[in-house]
Amino acid sequence: MAFTYSAALRAVAALRVADQLAAGPRPVAEVAAAVGVDAGALARILRLLAGRGIFAEEADGRFGLAPAGQALRSDAAVPARSGVLMFTDAMFWTTSYELASTLRRDGATFADVFGMPLGEYFDRHADKEALFYDGMERVSDAENPLIAASYEFPASGTVADVGGRYGGLLAQVLRANPGLRGVLLDKPEEVAKHRLDTPELAGRWEVVGGDFFTSVPPADVLVLKRILHNLDDGDCVRLLRNCRAALHPGGTVLVVDAIVPADPAPHQSTAMDFMMLAAMTGKERTEAEIAPLLSAAGLRLTRLVPTHSVMSIVEAVPH
Repeated sequence: MAFTYSAALRAVAALRVADQLAAGPRPVAEVAAAVGVDAGALARILRLLAGRGIFAEEADGRFGLAPAGQALRSDAAVPARSGVLMFTDAMFWTTSYELASTLRRDGATFADVFGMPLGEYFDRHADKEALFYDGMERVSDAENPLIAASYEFPASGTVADVGGRYGGLLAQVLRANPGLRGVLLDKPEEVAKHRLDTPELAGRWEVVGGDFFTSVPPADVLVLKRILHNLDDGDCVRLLRNCRAALHPGGTVLVVDAIVPADPAPHQSTAMDFMMLAAMTGKERTEAEIAPLLSAAGLRLTRLVPTHSVMSIVEAVPH
């Protein structure tokens, strides 16, 4: 019944319960009145989430925020609310629920469940598109500093964020490595919304609107974050070949994805892989599955660098 935790978490995120507890513990009746729900029902939801370390129940019956629950506040340094609402949206719940049926249909996709491809679904449901991209951006905001701090980038040269959308990771890399210059590559409509135009990064970056299947900007370090997991093996090799061709001598390709560990212990990457499977949009790979893709593109996997997040960094250099 693990889905009950996700459902309860979605409910309190949608109701903005954490914002009502920002100043400290309060009686459930006060919180329920503020968010417009029944006090008894809310108490039962908070009790469940207190058992998962999101809320804390006081001896007098009041509830407050546990340390993990602070991330649900709208004013948190990196708010988790958008990510919670995105990951628990019907886009993922429904495709997961229907997995037994879609597995029986060869090549089943998101369209088999919703009657249209994801792009068309977003065109028809602008609120869902906004939720998805805002949620992913908030998730990335939490990951990017951890990723940038986990890898020893060169002291000078150029790092290109390939398919980097708004440049969140590139900004963190440039902040941590003042001798580097950066290039952000994505579709023109995406890079137009970049987040690199800050005083501390002035004069150290450029944006390129284009298609990474066509060409990749030359650089000393090419970063692919959450890109390969969206692609089948053939497209992965196509993209990696473009990266290999764009590398400066002595350059490095970094594949940043939720690498599935060889250890069978629980790991968030396997849950993410299940979601990808349910929507039939890609997969999370093991190190052993990524290595031959790199090799086919003229690259050699040199090491796997863990981060303090679900993401790992696969380092590769030319053969």
